Amino acid sequence: MGPVSDSDPSQAPSPLSIPIFRAIWWASLASNFGGLIQSVGAQWMMTSLSASPQMIALVPAATTLPIMLLSLWAGAVADNSDRRVVMLLCQLFMLVVSALLSLFAWMGWVTPWALLGFTFLVGCATAINGPAWQASVGDMVPRAALPHAVSLNSMGFNMARSIGPALGGIIVAAAGAAAAFLVNAVSYIGLVAVLARWRPEAVPQLLPRERIGIAMRAGVRYVAMSPKIQVVLLRSAAFGIGASAVSAMMPLVARDLLGGGALTFGALSGAFGGGAVLGALSTEQLRRRFSVETIVRCSALALATGTVMMAASDWLIVALAGLLLAGAGWVIALSTFNVSVQMSAPRWVVARAVALYQMIAFGGMAVGAWLFGTLAEDHGVVVALHAAAAVQFFSAIIGYVRPLSQAGEENLDLQNLWREPETAVPIEPRSGPVVVTIEYRIAAGSVVPFLIAMSEGRRIRRRDGAHGWSLLRDLGDPELWVERYHVSTWLDYVRHNSRRTVADRANTEAINALHLGPHPPVVHRMVERQTGSLPIGRSVDPREMGDPMTDPTRSS
Repeated sequence: MGPVSDSDPSQAPSPLSIPIFRAIWWASLASNFGGLIQSVGAQWMMTSLSASPQMIALVPAATTLPIMLLSLWAGAVADNSDRRVVMLLCQLFMLVVSALLSLFAWMGWVTPWALLGFTFLVGCATAINGPAWQASVGDMVPRAALPHAVSLNSMGFNMARSIGPALGGIIVAAAGAAAAFLVNAVSYIGLVAVLARWRPEAVPQLLPRERIGIAMRAGVRYVAMSPKIQVVLLRSAAFGIGASAVSAMMPLVARDLLGGGALTFGALSGAFGGGAVLGALSTEQLRRRFSVETIVRCSALALATGTVMMAASDWLIVALAGLLLAGAGWVIALSTFNVSVQMSAPRWVVARAVALYQMIAFGGMAVGAWLFGTLAEDHGVVVALHAAAAVQFFSAIIGYVRPLSQAGEENLDLQNLWREPETAVPIEPRSGPVVVTIEYRIAAGSVVPFLIAMSEGRRIRRRDGAHGWSLLRDLGDPELWVERYHVSTWLDYVRHNSRRTVADRANTEAINALHLGPHPPVVHRMVERQTGSLPIGRSVDPREMGDPMTDPTRSS
């Protein structure tokens, strides 16, 4: 089922009523259980391998750092490859790595750096899998059901988080970390089987796939020219730095503040996951009643309060209550950021937009884990937790300066109205650079609204791949204005025009409404050519040296 952008959210089907989403959701739930059991095993094993708070804090950092390093590349791969295949390969890789880690732990070969290395490899596969999975959700459910689907994914992960860590603590206490790693390896089998059977509807590729480097630059450019997504990235970075201390410091809270062992650590992790489940269950109701900004701001304050409660007492019940509150704030904020990004990007670039969000958010968590781990080593766990709460409080204050916008208000379906024009001069997809000029006739009284509309038009052009944009006014004819930009090749020009969304139509109509005369604005498409001498005796086909500057293609 393809995404439907204009359907009423209240009439959208439940994502769990869609067979493929339901099958992958249940398989992912089992895999999430395994992943969290392994996380408990890795973090608790590190406490026995090293007494350094910094090394212990590096275990979650080793999982999140690859997301910062690989997400953009992974997003470009997901937008230009079969996402099902990407996810399947990632799951198989994680299965193999987890099985090897179990073997190493069983044989007693694991050192602190080896443990971080295995954890890093799993994090790399997770980083590559993430954008493909997030973008695939929009291919499984209608667009109106996307927020609910994202919330269900968050709830599934945190259902596992609420029970998985406690189960992991029991497994580690009873059978050791090697058993936890083996359970995780087995947990991937169900998701591998579902992905192997899934045959998504193939979307026809009308244009050649972008090269990965070009696709990565296109994703960065789109996000850089999208103010709504920029605000999400800023807020998620600040949130991620402050939120990182909760998971990074949890083993130290269990061991040093509460004097417990693996079971205490599992109970703390379970409380955090339980709060996250409650948060995920309440997300839909919160979205109906409050703005996105209010939800994120309150979530940050809830997480800050929970972090302070973790540090304020050596009573387990107080720490559990704080983690319930922190878990709810954590999942509500992150799912809201995720939905905001997905609803602010069209399908052709959504995986790259999600990848950049994950890179910023989880990169902030990796930096925060290292920062607060170092602070705990020098000044103690309590000081580190208080500092993290202060950062989280600051992230809520940022909302008064850079508030989040409501997501989903714009129709980001592609217009699919533009058709590649015929040219009098022969042209190839790789021909270029292509210079485009568009002539408008604007009355003197309409100059100000025209400039305002062209400012937005400039953003849209550059966002979709135009370079060197400029606006010119003819000194001999004051009504004549010329918009000028260039793209690298003719194929890039075709891509550029194919990326216009339904929401962009309003800007085009506003500009055209200000244009005078019975005819639409005149478009000239020209291929830039360099002049120079030719080798003596060489004959040249006149078409090869055709001067497009004297023979522009005119169209409406």
